[in-house]
Amino acid sequence: MLKSFLLLSGAIGLLHTTFAQSSTADLQKPVDYVNPYMGNISHLLVPTYPTVHLPNSMLRVYPERNDFTTDQLRGLPLVVTSHRGRSAFNLSPVNGSQHAAWKNVYAYAYDNEEIKPYYYGVSLLEEQIDVAFAPSHQSGIYALNFQLGKDKSVVFNSGSGSVKVSGNSITASQELQNNTTVYLYGEFDQKASTAGVIENGKLIAKKTAVSGKQSAVVLTFDRGGQELHFRYGISFIDAEQAKRNLQREIKHFDVQRVADAGRDIWNERLSTVQIAGGKADDRVVFYTSLYRCFERPVNISEDNRYFSAFDGKVHTDSRPFYTDDWIWDTYRATHPLRLLIDEQVESDVLQSYVRMAEQMDHFWMPTFPEITGDSRRMNSNHGVVTVADAYAKGLRSFDIEKAYESGKRAVQEKTLAPWSAAPAGWLDNFYKEHGFIPALYPGEEETVPEVHRFEKRQPIAVTLGTSYDEWALGQLAQTLGHTQDAEGFLKNALNYRNLFNAETKFFHPKDKDGKFIMPFDYRYAGGQGAREYYGENNGWVYRWDVPHNVSDLMTLMGGREQFNQELDRTFREPLGKSKFEFYSQLPDHTGNVGQFSMANEPSLHIPYLYNYSGKPWMSQKRIDDLIHQWFRNDLMGMPGDEDGGGMSAFLVFSMAGFYPVTPGIPVYTIGTPFFENITMKLSNGKEFTIRAQGRTAKNKYIQSATLNGQTWDKPWFTHEELAKGGVLEFEMGDRPNREWGADAPPPSFQMP
Repeated sequence: MLKSFLLLSGAIGLLHTTFAQSSTADLQKPVDYVNPYMGNISHLLVPTYPTVHLPNSMLRVYPERNDFTTDQLRGLPLVVTSHRGRSAFNLSPVNGSQHAAWKNVYAYAYDNEEIKPYYYGVSLLEEQIDVAFAPSHQSGIYALNFQLGKDKSVVFNSGSGSVKVSGNSITASQELQNNTTVYLYGEFDQKASTAGVIENGKLIAKKTAVSGKQSAVVLTFDRGGQELHFRYGISFIDAEQAKRNLQREIKHFDVQRVADAGRDIWNERLSTVQIAGGKADDRVVFYTSLYRCFERPVNISEDNRYFSAFDGKVHTDSRPFYTDDWIWDTYRATHPLRLLIDEQVESDVLQSYVRMAEQMDHFWMPTFPEITGDSRRMNSNHGVVTVADAYAKGLRSFDIEKAYESGKRAVQEKTLAPWSAAPAGWLDNFYKEHGFIPALYPGEEETVPEVHRFEKRQPIAVTLGTSYDEWALGQLAQTLGHTQDAEGFLKNALNYRNLFNAETKFFHPKDKDGKFIMPFDYRYAGGQGAREYYGENNGWVYRWDVPHNVSDLMTLMGGREQFNQELDRTFREPLGKSKFEFYSQLPDHTGNVGQFSMANEPSLHIPYLYNYSGKPWMSQKRIDDLIHQWFRNDLMGMPGDEDGGGMSAFLVFSMAGFYPVTPGIPVYTIGTPFFENITMKLSNGKEFTIRAQGRTAKNKYIQSATLNGQTWDKPWFTHEELAKGGVLEFEMGDRPNREWGADAPPPSFQMP
């Protein structure tokens, strides 16, 4: 039975509402399986956040604390303006109206915390205040229960912004980066008896407006009743729009009604994938992962208007505008998943890319679009892969010519140096002439100004990533009839070959004269995060980063047998140093099985590569092992950073039984299904069902398969076959069928 959703007592008596269900059928609703706490304690870097929000909505909150083990909350959040960012405003309820020293934000000991996607509840222990919260799309509502019977006071902090009190309402603003401002309009269900501002810990009762650093106001309400409600709207346009957003969405002070509506919305979205069978914990991992795929990007359109940080203007457009999408993390699986089950949103996201490019000084496709603009983080320009994948799978409801042109310019005119928005320079000219990014020797001074001081050149990661990007552009150019462009891009799609060391069978950095950097350690060379040569991961991970041409990579390695041996070595090679030494240099490289890292996006496709080399059964074993080793229904159930749906979408696909190894090729590679039955409700109205007869913990191996009743001997299927709907059925067993799918590898890139 779930905890109480709402426990607020007051003059009207006890209101006790619970979301515990009365029937077994109700307990099977997808949202009931979501555990926002999964992964809230990280193995090393950033944990997951238990975000309370509606799917892809502008208003998001989570408890303000450093990690789950922290025993204090930093006030109550009102809006998180970026993934993993801090709250822009803060609410701190306190008992009484007389305090020797007031605080702008209070630290609370807490207990009885409950988090659902649509609800947050907590008890503030020392203040003896119970809190309930529920979100709408651009607004939210708090219910506060003051149990001591004193006057009820609330401190509202706007950070470095402004705040004004008028009667029972608050109007506030806070400046973010890049000339972006978030606005708030809120209303209490009671009129304050007194109001004032905090200056140096003192309450100045004569003032009701303040601006500047750490601007905060105090409102005090008479003790007549324990309950106090606060509803509010937010906007990136202005305070009046924030008020309209509130008035449109929440016309009452009933937290339960807002939570009920949110619960229904989540059930509708999560029900696009229905599962049956499997272990209960697997169902929790699955639906929690699906929930996390809806945290970003966010729709920031407000009544057909939106503020764009990409040009600093308010635009009018009836089509929703989405941002806060870390494309380097999400292009591999999150976008392909959304294309299947939420095609309209994916289409609007891609059209948002086009509008961003149009609004920026250079007509460059974004790489890391956020609320505050394009931060240009990570390496490569993988938005072009996202566009190519959608177009290859038949999506036509966005401006493909502008998307292609902005992607082309981003690759050719912007520097390839990671974490930089500078125009192309010497490094890029070298790449265009020689087909690889040159590396520096250890201790050699960096002289290229656009290279980030900490992030370095990442020459292997950038060369391989750009090869993939240019392949994607080449595919688009061919389809759109840009023949000359296609020829050049598809030739450059093979640039990864320029850094392949035939002796070691690794991608190996070269200096500007074309000589391999020697001596070299593929585990530890490259300094912090291996960034001098790779990027967050070492050479063992990046040797497999050619998803657009797996067949050629296999040839470079010496054929199927050698390819399989090297794959096995990746999962078996020891760290080579103590764990604390390994992770002090490679903190993103957690979730290790040998040198394989389950914790970082460049690794996600690696266990599927056995499908290309005649051993699909080994992919089935690896995927089952990896997911059960590293993804669990507990506080440490995520092996690394969950960057806005990247790893979560990998889980959704992989537990369903297939994965898009190469976005841009409309094909899915089969792994092993985790459930006896899984049905995806596709955006075109059809359903695609995967059945796994006899699936148990031991029976992970595919013995045979049929697609719509016809024998299926391939460890892959096309997007077209999936989009038609139907049933893919597997017979499962506890021993590998080494023949099934062995001679039918998935398609790979071929030169025209």
